[in-house]
Amino acid sequence: MNPWTLSWVAWLAAFGVIEGLALANKRPGDTLSEHVWRWFAVARSTPEPDGWTRLRRFALLSGVAWLGVHFVTGGWV
Repeated sequence: MNPWTLSWVAWLAAFGVIEGLALANKRPGDTLSEHVWRWFAVARSTPEPDGWTRLRRFALLSGVAWLGVHFVTGGWV
């Protein structure tokens, strides 16, 4: 196993521990999903989002869409 693979495995293990602990304590605002929702104003309850909120949501959508296509195409995109 090369150092890069080992580093990614360690990163995934750390994520698993952090997210597992956050899920186990059942407090609001500690999981990755809850942070992403807050950072990108997904859970905001205003009926009409402002331009900054729309931009953040678009950035999230674009990034996740690109990452999905990137993984599925083997890095072609």
